[in-house]
Amino acid sequence: MTVPHHNAARRSQLTLPEFIALFALITSLTALSIDTMLPALPVIGEALGLVDMRDTQLIVSMVILGMVAGELFAGPLSDALGRRPVILAGIAVYCLGAVLAMVAQSIEMLLFARFIQGIGVSGPKIASRALIRDRFEGDGMARIMSLIIMIFILVPAIAPALGQVILLVADWRAIFLVFLILGAVVAVWFGLRQEETLPQSARRPFRPMTILKDAGGLLGHRIVMAYTLSAGLIFGSLLLFLSTAPHVFRDLYGIEENFPIYFAALALGIGFAGMVNSKLVLRVGARRLSLIALVNQIICGSVLLWLGQAHGGVPPLSAFMILMFLLFAGLGCLFGNLNALAMRPLGHMAGLGASFIASFSSIMAFLTATLIGRFYDGTVWPLAAGFLGTSILALIAMRVGRHS
Repeated sequence: MTVPHHNAARRSQLTLPEFIALFALITSLTALSIDTMLPALPVIGEALGLVDMRDTQLIVSMVILGMVAGELFAGPLSDALGRRPVILAGIAVYCLGAVLAMVAQSIEMLLFARFIQGIGVSGPKIASRALIRDRFEGDGMARIMSLIIMIFILVPAIAPALGQVILLVADWRAIFLVFLILGAVVAVWFGLRQEETLPQSARRPFRPMTILKDAGGLLGHRIVMAYTLSAGLIFGSLLLFLSTAPHVFRDLYGIEENFPIYFAALALGIGFAGMVNSKLVLRVGARRLSLIALVNQIICGSVLLWLGQAHGGVPPLSAFMILMFLLFAGLGCLFGNLNALAMRPLGHMAGLGASFIASFSSIMAFLTATLIGRFYDGTVWPLAAGFLGTSILALIAMRVGRHS
């Protein structure tokens, strides 16, 4: 539900549809920075002379690692300075990373630039969640997040196709020029239209020792940790797919030029689930829907693993696509709900809470995807085992953190 903040700063002049559209675009910066690169990974690997093409996964993973570093500070800074400065400064750093990537002459320089982009995108990612929490809470926040995800998913659905088109007409470096332009557009739109939501009276001074103490308290918060662990594991399964998808489609199914079409079809599963979730969450509840989605992940992951074993590691493409669509649909339900559930007890420290939840879950996702991704062996087994294992562990975490 919407929370009436009597001590809030000036009300945003955005209508709800524009608010959702703007924050869907802000949220999509991370997805765009990853998904647009997917068709370019083999090209970049060859251009920069990589010996082991699995190392191209680092072009994806370094963004996540940079996000982890930035997320540690973005939330507390947004609690101290307000949401707007952190979002705008983060976009500026993101654009700087895009410029560095455009001029990179080695894989090391490119990975550093991607790390900078990750640091930059952490600002709008975290502060925007806190801003949304300023205006909404509980199942109401889950509904808004579902609507944002439903629109945001259009970006990862078309991002690989965008990357493919850019590669047809220009060098892979032009992809980063697109990132630079997009960052500028988002900054102008946000800067002109969205007002500050955190009043001076509600701001918390940026005191490192106090922040560490509060973060330590969050580590001991059973409910927050349960949903944060679950979110990290689920994010890890998605990151695993993103880092291995170009190789799976190209090496196992011979799909390269049409990869964006197949990826878009899967991404629509997240959008469809987000739409359904937004309709049901106020009636059914975010926790119950999350449990249903996790059961879906476990069943689909098990079937994919079984089919992989039955077909020598390469199940029929039709079966693979159906199961991955259902797994993506589960992700669409889980992302918004798990974050809203983790944020629910943290209205008094929304910035720090969003920072803690995002950084902790991103660390888990990075480690999960990097570890399992190294086992890619030209079959779907690591991918299927990754989805199955992370879903089982996420379900256990939710059950352990259950409260009366």
